Amino acid sequence: MPFPSAPRFSARSHSPKSSGTARLRLASFFFIFLAVSPLFAQGPPYQTDDPVPVDLHHYEFYIFGGLDGTPVEVDSTGPAFEFNWGAIPRIQLHAILPWGVVAPLNHPVYAAAGEGQGPSAFGLTDMELGAKIAFIKEGKHMPQIGSFTMFEMPTGNFDKGLGVGKVWYKLPIWLQKNQGKWLFDGGGGYQVVPQANYRDFPYTGWLIKRELSEQWELGAEVFAHGREGVAAPQTGRSAMIDVGGYYHFKHNTNEQILFCYGHSIAGQTENYAYLGMYWTWGKDEKSAAPDDKNAPSEAALFPVPPNRIGP
Repeated sequence: MPFPSAPRFSARSHSPKSSGTARLRLASFFFIFLAVSPLFAQGPPYQTDDPVPVDLHHYEFYIFGGLDGTPVEVDSTGPAFEFNWGAIPRIQLHAILPWGVVAPLNHPVYAAAGEGQGPSAFGLTDMELGAKIAFIKEGKHMPQIGSFTMFEMPTGNFDKGLGVGKVWYKLPIWLQKNQGKWLFDGGGGYQVVPQANYRDFPYTGWLIKRELSEQWELGAEVFAHGREGVAAPQTGRSAMIDVGGYYHFKHNTNEQILFCYGHSIAGQTENYAYLGMYWTWGKDEKSAAPDDKNAPSEAALFPVPPNRIGP
């Protein structure tokens, strides 16, 4: 689960590098321990996602760009367009149409093995489709729990390194807990990439965020992933710390700027960055007639925690 919502891509061959496995495990377990008490819907600009679908008959739209790079290669995404739809209670449908750049760094250290060598390329990358499903609602002592399965469609040019060339998958489970102005998200999953020179690998993310004012929200996360294969820039394990947030415009709090930057603290050297614009809108369902006892409502099917805050 590389970009919060954007795929990593490269068809070039790289060889694995050693990483600080012990430090990576220690960092991962430390944040797993801290995350037993997670705040409100996440995802972009962070790499950690959340189990909170978009409200019924509401929509989200993002225009964003991002970067994820190692000493071997830097892959960037942008412009990219994300759309989320609260299709039915507890379920959100999701799509991203991304363009991006693959930029081998042509470093002499990797030349002998043919790693990170070749021309850069720009174009349409692999499109993402997904569904977020909330299984368990948040309670006083229980976090909200849900999944966010994603299908990466092979729309990018495989020969140029802009796509994987086959459908690949992200299979995570996410948790969330709100406490006043604090929000905690965490979880992890497995990425399945059925293509030569790529690896299936686990990933995990844990985030803490706080509302500072009506305009500002800031957060920090730790995100870690396994080796992604010799055809990916992320040839080694890595654990990162990212810091970012939102700015809500005064004239319309449903319009926001999202930003985040992070760097590895263990394992392979890696940088992550995200910058985007976000809009949300929708119409609440009208209340059912008093005598219509069978009329469904989103609140009845899936009550919102009373202290939920955010976009």
